[in-house]
Amino acid sequence: MSDTTAEAAPETPAAPATAPGGGAETLTDRLRRPRTYAVLVGSLLLLVLPFYLDRFWLQAGLFAMAAAIGAIGLNMLTGATGQLSMGHAFFLAVGAYGYCVLAGESSTENGHTLTGLGLPTWLAAILAVLLAGAAGGLFSPIAGRLRGAYLGIATLALIFIGQHVLFNAGSLTGGYNGRAVPPLSLFGFTFDDTEVVVAAVPFGSSEKLWYAGLLALLLSALFARGVLRGRPGRAMNAIRDHRIAAGVMGVPVARYRAGVFVLSSMYAGLAGVLLALVFQRTVPEYFGMILSLEYLAMIVIGGLGSVAGAVIGAAFVTLLPQVFTHYSDSLPLVSAPGTGGLAPGEASRYLYGAAVVAVVLFLPGGLARLGLARAKKPSAPKKPKAPKKPKATKQSAAPKRSAVPKQSAPPKNPGEKS
Repeated sequence: MSDTTAEAAPETPAAPATAPGGGAETLTDRLRRPRTYAVLVGSLLLLVLPFYLDRFWLQAGLFAMAAAIGAIGLNMLTGATGQLSMGHAFFLAVGAYGYCVLAGESSTENGHTLTGLGLPTWLAAILAVLLAGAAGGLFSPIAGRLRGAYLGIATLALIFIGQHVLFNAGSLTGGYNGRAVPPLSLFGFTFDDTEVVVAAVPFGSSEKLWYAGLLALLLSALFARGVLRGRPGRAMNAIRDHRIAAGVMGVPVARYRAGVFVLSSMYAGLAGVLLALVFQRTVPEYFGMILSLEYLAMIVIGGLGSVAGAVIGAAFVTLLPQVFTHYSDSLPLVSAPGTGGLAPGEASRYLYGAAVVAVVLFLPGGLARLGLARAKKPSAPKKPKAPKKPKATKQSAAPKRSAVPKQSAPPKNPGEKS
């Protein structure tokens, strides 16, 4: 992406943070913030969860991490740049199946002769992300010239093309039944179901992938935050707010749109690789239109243009069906899958569909903006005390007014009679 930026949004120096008592805020003051304590406690909790949660909840958390990575990429495209994309699931499929083809071995499965290059899995994961970016680059000339509903309809075509290829290219995808996913191996450590005992707790594939997913999510979020807070982010916001004004002020609009589309596709490719590793088997039916709509719901519920909003929305949309599935016997109007009645997946779609409507009507900034507004709500300043009035002193008697001299009568005219 070009580093050219708009003069309309010059970089203004941020005002120095002030401590509650006045003056510049020090590092100690920042560490004493409640938000800092919340981040530290949350990070510690995420690190120890694999020691206490079972496989079901760990897999649900990994699904949420993968969805958060993909939602961050879509939020940069839709929330920050204002480009509507309905084909995000296509790039997730490119990442997932690209990893399977690059890392897998050639074999025969379910009547299909599968093609595999047998590359090292860590290299296959990187190349799969780059492959998703290349697919986005092929579409980027269209993305750079279309906007709004026109781009949404154009990207919707990617879903139909992708579904046709996934179901019919049996040598690459395995057809309707999909294909197995090779486990990731890095520095001789394999993320498979072979148990490794850590602190008397057996670690399987879910426990091992938990930390890999956390690292991938952290790096993705930090990179996206740097992009949005830097010069490219200001140019993207200028394009979203007023495309013509941004172009007049020096922003190459088409180039930025195309570049952000490629970056968003790479985020989707990374999410697809992580999803494939968690599922351990790729199925074409999963990467359909419903998945793309769920990603749009994530960024709307969480908050458009916000990295934290993408993570919050992804957790909400992804974990809700898992919670309904796990507690289907205890929840009213929800039945276990295959037993008739309202399935957990359908109930969760109704619920986050209602959440989208509620957010659009009553909370346009999303859930992230709600928390940010509470955190940044300034406390009411104390009213300064009124200064004491000085005691009235006895004034000396007023001096007598001096007599005003009488004005002499004006002299008479010489010709006037006396």
